[in-house]
Amino acid sequence: MRHGRRAARPAALAVAVAVIAALGLSACGSDGGGDDPRTVTVVGSGKVTGVPDTLRADIGVEATAADVSSALNESSEQVAKVTDAVVAQGVDRKDVATQQVDLSPRYANALPGGSSEISGYQATNTIRVTIRDIAKASAVLAAAATAGGDNTRISNVTFAIDDDAELMKQAREAAFDDARSRADQYASLAGDSLGKVQKIAETTSGQEQPAPLQRDSSVAAAPVPVEPGQQTLTFSVTVTYALT
Repeated sequence: MRHGRRAARPAALAVAVAVIAALGLSACGSDGGGDDPRTVTVVGSGKVTGVPDTLRADIGVEATAADVSSALNESSEQVAKVTDAVVAQGVDRKDVATQQVDLSPRYANALPGGSSEISGYQATNTIRVTIRDIAKASAVLAAAATAGGDNTRISNVTFAIDDDAELMKQAREAAFDDARSRADQYASLAGDSLGKVQKIAETTSGQEQPAPLQRDSSVAAAPVPVEPGQQTLTFSVTVTYALT
C-alpha cells in the first residue's frame, strides 16, 4: 500500500507540470493588445457666411412713482404703447414677448447717522421683440424709443440667421472634407490606408452675433442705424478613422 501511494505522486506531479506548461504557452501566444483597432482621430473645420435675416432686441420701460401700484401701472401703460408701436411698424404680435417685470424700492438719501427710507418704487417692464424683416429694423427701434419716451431702455440687440439649415449643411460638408483630408495625410505618413469611420462628434458656433447700438434720448424719433453685415457660421467635426 505504501508503494502504491509513492507511485501516484510522480504521476500527479507530471500532470500538474503539463497543465502549467500549457498555460504558459497560451499566455506567450497573446500580446494582450492584438485585438485593439488602430485608428487616427482628426478635427476638421468648415466656415460659411450668410447675411442675417432676423434682429432681436430687448426693449424695456422704466417708471418711478410714490407707491407700488402707480409704478406698475405706469410701466404697463408705457410698454403697451411700445408694443403697439412696433406692431404698427410691421412686427407680428406673436413676435413680441414679455421678457422681464421688475419692481424695486427707491431710497432717499439719509442724513449722517440716520437710516435710509423708501421714497418710492421703480418698475421695469421689458419685452423681447423679434424683427424678421431687417429692412424695417431701424424704423421699429425708432418707433419703440418714441413710444416709450426718455424711460425707454434698449439692450441685447443681436442679429441671427433664422433659417440656417442650408448654411449648416454646407458647413458640415466643408468640415468633413477637411477632416478626411487631414486623416488621409496622417495615414499616408504612417504608411497606412484609411478604413471605415469609427466615430463622429460635432460642434457649431456663430448663429447669433451682438449688434452695437447707441441710443441718445435727444434723437429718439430718428431712425436707428442698423447694419447686419455678414455672419459666419463655424462648424467643427471630430472624426475617428480605422487604419488598415
